[in-house]
Amino acid sequence: MELSNLSAVSQFAGDLCYVFLAAVAIWGLYCAVVVWRRINQLRFRNDADQSEFLDGLDNYLATSDFVAASQFCADDDRVVPQLARTALDHKDIDPGKLRHLLADRYQRDVSSDLEYRQSWINTVIKTAPMLGLFGTVLGMMSAFGKLGSGDKVEASGLAEDISLALITTAIGLAIAIPMSLAVASINIRIRKLEDMVNVGLSRILDSLLGRSGGPTRR
Repeated sequence: MELSNLSAVSQFAGDLCYVFLAAVAIWGLYCAVVVWRRINQLRFRNDADQSEFLDGLDNYLATSDFVAASQFCADDDRVVPQLARTALDHKDIDPGKLRHLLADRYQRDVSSDLEYRQSWINTVIKTAPMLGLFGTVLGMMSAFGKLGSGDKVEASGLAEDISLALITTAIGLAIAIPMSLAVASINIRIRKLEDMVNVGLSRILDSLLGRSGGPTRR
């Protein structure tokens, strides 16, 4: 292959590699932002806010006003109020089945969506360095191809190929490292969300089963 053709192919492949790296970076950032915002929408800002909500719910349960309690939960889109509403709608079933129902609801409506987005972020973390390595291989193949052609090779031509090899690797790492930190932060926030949900549901079920007198036997 002539040097001109080799350079053209190398340039095209390098540009394509840059495009894929940019697309991967944008998609990873989008998924990270979506997960971050989703967690913020689902959880209370802190334990005090959740306790305030639970105190308000207890006021309705204290008078066995389950309709008003359900409406109180319906006005709040966060996960604990919505699970509380589900518990109120199924308060007459066996406590064990009720706990299983709430756990299944949390897994289906919350965990599955977060895990789906996280899986894409993890894919970006794995793919970006591989694309960078692909660019490195392309650059080195072009450089060695020029050296092995037997023709006189300009230093600037080799420098372009070597720069492609180094830049794509650097970009791949520059994408993967922040995404890894983002995933670590997201995992911490998910664990905090789960802890708050567990605490909230335990209090709700204790109050609900105590006020309703337990499940109705048929």
